[in-house]
Amino acid sequence: MNSLHQYLAFAGTARRGSFAAAARELGVAPSTLAKAVARLEAALAVRLFHRTTRHVQLTPDGERLFQRCERVLAEIDELHADAAGTRAAPQGTLKIDLPVTYGKRFVLPRLAALQQRHPGLALDVRLSDRFGDIVRDAVDLAVRIGKLNDSSLVAQRIDSQELVLCASPAYLKAQGTPRRIDDLAAHAAIVFRLPTSGRNRAWQFRQRGRGVEITPKPALRIDETEGLAEAALLGAGLVQLPDYVVQRELESGALVEVLPSCRPEPMPIHVVYPAGRLVPARVRVATEALRSLRERC
Repeated sequence: MNSLHQYLAFAGTARRGSFAAAARELGVAPSTLAKAVARLEAALAVRLFHRTTRHVQLTPDGERLFQRCERVLAEIDELHADAAGTRAAPQGTLKIDLPVTYGKRFVLPRLAALQQRHPGLALDVRLSDRFGDIVRDAVDLAVRIGKLNDSSLVAQRIDSQELVLCASPAYLKAQGTPRRIDDLAAHAAIVFRLPTSGRNRAWQFRQRGRGVEITPKPALRIDETEGLAEAALLGAGLVQLPDYVVQRELESGALVEVLPSCRPEPMPIHVVYPAGRLVPARVRVATEALRSLRERC
């Protein structure tokens, strides 16, 4: 039987993308990890990594083995916690992926309160609007906005968001207020550049009971949500944003909603984690803390 430390060496290297980075985390020499992985490859008769002088990249065989290793290692951690009697007291590092603006405004306060209740819990928070592979990146938990495409994840709905089309009063005074969706073609559009694909995010509406999408010609493209709101405040054009991003500006009159009767259906917000394994205590308590996050589901 192959030694467990060979699988630990392999999984650590796969997570960090290099022997050197994994060695620093595990407190061993890079050569020790490299030899352990080489012995595992020889025993399995497969190549697990494509190697360069600085980085390693998983082969298809390595990717499959890594996903299985992560599930097994998570279950070992949970069994250890049960045996030690710590199931009710979550410990270790919770790795969580969050969308930038929603994460900062709503999720981080809940996590901070959770950490105060459980001093043995450490947090590794990654703020990004890019949808990463949570299994490949060894992430415990992620918050996802919109339709979910990965059926291999366990998902629990915690919230929803509405999209609001708005502009500054100065822009509307100068350019006029659109009365119909067809009027939008004559206006300057501030659009969100999707971080994953680089494409522009379409504007979504609801008209006569059905969903409508348009892709406006952009006068300005920005890949960060709060930057979109700032551009609208500066009078650069119309922008479509989540309601919570511009709530204060709409209430103060700094921005004005356009075509409110055409708001699209609310978008679901879920917390997701990998299926097919024991759920560690740290994931369980975090999921409970985020449930019904803004009491709007």
